[in-house]
Amino acid sequence: MNTIIKPRITEKSGLQSEMQNIYTFEVTKNSTKGSIEKEIKALYKVTPTKVRIINLPSVKKALIYLKKGDKINLT
Repeated sequence: MNTIIKPRITEKSGLQSEMQNIYTFEVTKNSTKGSIEKEIKALYKVTPTKVRIINLPSVKKALIYLKKGDKINLT
């Protein structure tokens, strides 16, 4: 697996996770939506409703959308 590098903890991502149930992770440059979804299922035992990828010059981020009631404990 190893497509997820680490959770991205910022003020904005914290608000998104609390209010909109969206979690942000740094992922490897060659990761795909499918591989990210599989790893989220395996690591956190939740099924994402949607995965969005953002390519930045220095990092690739994945936004993980969860259904209401699902949570990922990042602490």
